[in-house]
Amino acid sequence: MPNPAQSPSEVVHAFLKAMERLAYDEAQPYLDPRCEYTNPPPIGTVRCPEGVRAVLEPFFAPTLENQFLVLREATAGGLVFLERLDRHRLASGWVELPVAGVFEVSDGKIRSWRDYFDAQTLLSHWPAS
Repeated sequence: MPNPAQSPSEVVHAFLKAMERLAYDEAQPYLDPRCEYTNPPPIGTVRCPEGVRAVLEPFFAPTLENQFLVLREATAGGLVFLERLDRHRLASGWVELPVAGVFEVSDGKIRSWRDYFDAQTLLSHWPAS
């Protein structure tokens, strides 16, 4: 659960660890009620923790295991920049996606989360829903 004493980096890492396990109920409290989550098209932007879950839960349904490997990190106040390698194990094997993520954290909650990646790289390996 979120701890008000956590640094912005600790908040983001705790959130991602919960998401690796697809522990949505554990991850959602790290999101501010007015948060925005943005991905490249065709996904776009959703708002509020329920909106984030509504995008991620069906998307991750085919995954057997997730790993969000942080390769580099920079923080500036409430901004957390992560260069990640997101790894998703599907029935057909691992899919790896380089991602740059920008998180804005305020009062111990993620207010904004923007991920930048080549959507075609991911979608070309993802099962059709």
